[in-house]
Amino acid sequence: MAGHDALLCDLDGVIYAGPAAIPGAVEAIAAAQAAGIAVGFVTNNASRPVEAVAEHLRSLGIDTDAEHVFGSAKAGARLAAADARERGVSAPTAMVIGAATLREEVLAAGFSLVEVNSEAQPDYVIQGFDPGLGWSDLAAAAFAIHRGARWVATNTDSTIPRAEGIAPGNGSLVAAVRNAVDVEPLVAGKPEPALMLLAAASLGAKRPMMVGDRLDTDVAGGNAAGFTSALVLTGVHTSADAAAAPEAQRPDVVVPSLAELLTAPALTTAGQGA
Repeated sequence: MAGHDALLCDLDGVIYAGPAAIPGAVEAIAAAQAAGIAVGFVTNNASRPVEAVAEHLRSLGIDTDAEHVFGSAKAGARLAAADARERGVSAPTAMVIGAATLREEVLAAGFSLVEVNSEAQPDYVIQGFDPGLGWSDLAAAAFAIHRGARWVATNTDSTIPRAEGIAPGNGSLVAAVRNAVDVEPLVAGKPEPALMLLAAASLGAKRPMMVGDRLDTDVAGGNAAGFTSALVLTGVHTSADAAAAPEAQRPDVVVPSLAELLTAPALTTAGQGA
């Protein structure tokens, strides 16, 4: 961590696995905070309120609050707002295809909402995950995009884990709309850089390190943002995966777990046989 002023941590596979904290993770966060390193938590989840995420982290023993949790709902709303400013769209309107959390973030970003069943044409369609979405919601998004609305997706994770197994994620729903409109959305969440950049800017970080357990989202997102990236081996990907990864997904550092990240001798680069 030498030379870094912030730690941006993915959640599942880095901080916790299932209901329990990964051994040493809570202590590692506390040690980083004690050393004056800002710690933020980044998640592609666009339907869970950041307050709920912060409460979960506190229940594990981590000293944090909602201001240190960064989700793709806020990043998506901010990305759309920045695009509107760049395009000179004053008083922008948006149709939200997603959960209440995303609606709140879109309103907070300065948009007026156009409802799915409205005849009004929105300037933007902003799409995030909501298990209650149906065909009519996706069709309304496609119709608005066909008529010229700009399209923003909070994230494109194709699957999400559920207690019963693996289920379609927001990326699968985005793909359904994409198939109808033949247009690519602007994407806020990992592996795109918008979410990472939002977190770093909010923390006032100049030299952040992104820590995750997935090469294709966490590491790729950190690399895309220009940050140092670290892979922990407590989740999805292995050191062998890191060594074989394409350059865009190759971490700067590979460590067994978050606990070892703060111990300089344990740092091992992916290109050195980690």
